[in-house]
Amino acid sequence: MAMLRRALVLFQQNLTLVGAVHSIRSPLRPQYGLLSRLSTDCGSYEVDLSNEESKRRLFNSLVYRSKQRGFLELDLVLGNWVEENIRSMDELRIKALIDVLDLENPDLWKWLTGQEQPPDAVNNNPVFNAVKSKVIENLSKHSDPATRSIPGQPWVRGWDDKRGLDGPKFGNQ
Repeated sequence: MAMLRRALVLFQQNLTLVGAVHSIRSPLRPQYGLLSRLSTDCGSYEVDLSNEESKRRLFNSLVYRSKQRGFLELDLVLGNWVEENIRSMDELRIKALIDVLDLENPDLWKWLTGQEQPPDAVNNNPVFNAVKSKVIENLSKHSDPATRSIPGQPWVRGWDDKRGLDGPKFGNQ
């Protein structure tokens, strides 16, 4: 019975914490459930640029977060962009970068590559716009337009596109 009481008290504390964190939430932060709210906001990054040591720690942390997302394409795109640009960013841009890093991988990838239209809060983020322009520039330089998805349509080309009538119409299914 004591364990149940302890679990209920802990649950109540978490709900109170989520309510307090939710009230100071940025409009870009994902709202995809209790676990997402707890994991993204409780350990949020403080932007302290007061001395060189705190700058170094913050920059290293953000470079690490951008390169270790678990989504290879985003690791490469975001990691390289952040590594090239973080030293020239002011406090507002760093906060905008943190908001971009808090977005979910699949949604962010679709928005960066133009497969889906991002929400207004994301579309107004200067860091998101800079990364998106870099991604679109690289797509234009290095890929054939026939291999890209049509805006509003999912990317469906895959290894099994040529199987014929007996297979799926689209790849990777």
